[in-house]
Amino acid sequence: MMNLGLGDRIVRLIGGCGVVVFDYFSSAQWEIIFLIVGLWTVGTSVIGHCPFYSSLGISTCKLNTDQTVETQS
Repeated sequence: MMNLGLGDRIVRLIGGCGVVVFDYFSSAQWEIIFLIVGLWTVGTSVIGHCPFYSSLGISTCKLNTDQTVETQS
């Protein structure tokens, strides 16, 4: 189930790509840290789900897939 809204996903994607690019220019000591953080943020952006948001009960997604939409006949 998605819990990230479009704005949150775009910010995470841009920020994650920025961290991965910064990782390319960083020293070897910090390289793995930046790579993990960058890939984590890009990954959560792509799938639209953040486990930390789920554990805290936060959702920025406007769509609520738990409710069914009734159609009128």
